[in-house]
Amino acid sequence: MTRWAVQAEGLTKTYGRVRALDGLDLEIAPATVTALLGPNGAGKTTAVRVLATLLRPTAGRAVVAGHDVLRDPDAVRRTIGLAGQYAAVDENLTGEENLRLLARLHLLSPTVARRRAAELLEQFDLVDAGRRVSRTYSGGMRRRLDLAAALVNRPEVLFLDEPTTGLDPRSRQQLWEVLRGLVRDGTTLLLTTQYLEEADRLADDIVVIDRGRVQAQGTAGELKGRLGATRLTLGLGSPGDAHAAAVALDGVGVDLEVDGARVVLQVADGASALAQSAARLHRAGLAALTAEVTEPSLDDVFLRLTGAVAA
Repeated sequence: MTRWAVQAEGLTKTYGRVRALDGLDLEIAPATVTALLGPNGAGKTTAVRVLATLLRPTAGRAVVAGHDVLRDPDAVRRTIGLAGQYAAVDENLTGEENLRLLARLHLLSPTVARRRAAELLEQFDLVDAGRRVSRTYSGGMRRRLDLAAALVNRPEVLFLDEPTTGLDPRSRQQLWEVLRGLVRDGTTLLLTTQYLEEADRLADDIVVIDRGRVQAQGTAGELKGRLGATRLTLGLGSPGDAHAAAVALDGVGVDLEVDGARVVLQVADGASALAQSAARLHRAGLAALTAEVTEPSLDDVFLRLTGAVAA
């Protein structure tokens, strides 16, 4: 039987009448990246805080790295790393001092703490800045230092709550490369994000949540295929030709509409539908002047599942 790195069953968290989590189920395989995707208030941060033992669930069960979050929270904390939405480093300490302090709090000896800090500064390209106070760091550098701090104890499972919020595109790309390296080395990563591109690029598995419940789960490709639709747009010479084309193309896709001189079809297979459409138009004495196949995106999936546009 597979040993899940993270497993949650029926997680519920209520605040009075508000249900932040409403029966959340999760199963995350080791050494993979899972993205929790959802609009503001969906329950993403609450889920992370429960799994990281910062909040007690109202109901349900969760196991992280083989340890129950309620029965053995200390063991969970020894095996995880956590980086929140905002860098939680001491601005008055240098980068090296921040890491050495955390290593000592994890009960590493002074010698081992110094060595671990040096390793992390090198891993996150902060060697040159290691002896500068962290308040002089750029946003990207502070985020990398915060992530390094979450890795001091070599965690089996790393929780990241919107790790690239506020970063410029270059810094975001750099952080993505670091995260990919961690997973290659065996770390299991659970991240929350509102960036659809981030989920698409990083995640082995995407969990879309809304109102504290899982709405869908799968790879980016699976979600797009299951909940999106490929769009085939054909440009005709005139609105009259478009209406005639619509008659000829009836049944090619699951949906068809005429928009001026264009015919827009929702289809399962873009290439096959394009070939079939060309043949039908030829038999009807028509021809498309333009043709465009647009594959479904995570934006389409997100909008369909949550009724919201991702921030």
